[in-house]
Amino acid sequence: MAEVQKVSVALTVEQVAALRTAVEAGEYATTSEIIREAVRDWQFKRELRQQDVRRLRQLWDEGKASGAAEPFDIERSIAAAQARLGKTHAE
Repeated sequence: MAEVQKVSVALTVEQVAALRTAVEAGEYATTSEIIREAVRDWQFKRELRQQDVRRLRQLWDEGKASGAAEPFDIERSIAAAQARLGKTHAE
């Protein structure tokens, strides 16, 4: 097991009551176990957010590298979509 260090965390009365209720109900062995699970969950979500940011930066860079933007022709897009829709219904 990794080295364990103690930290002090200030919680509201309601939060402490919720922790104790979960322990008394047998959902967790200790309040520390709940806090460790919460920290693991936070670490996991943090890594996912960091991956999302890296992906967005990659997409941004790819977009910039693809060249200047061209004017958007909505009529052409609608016509192309209608043509695709017509092919789907014809099949």
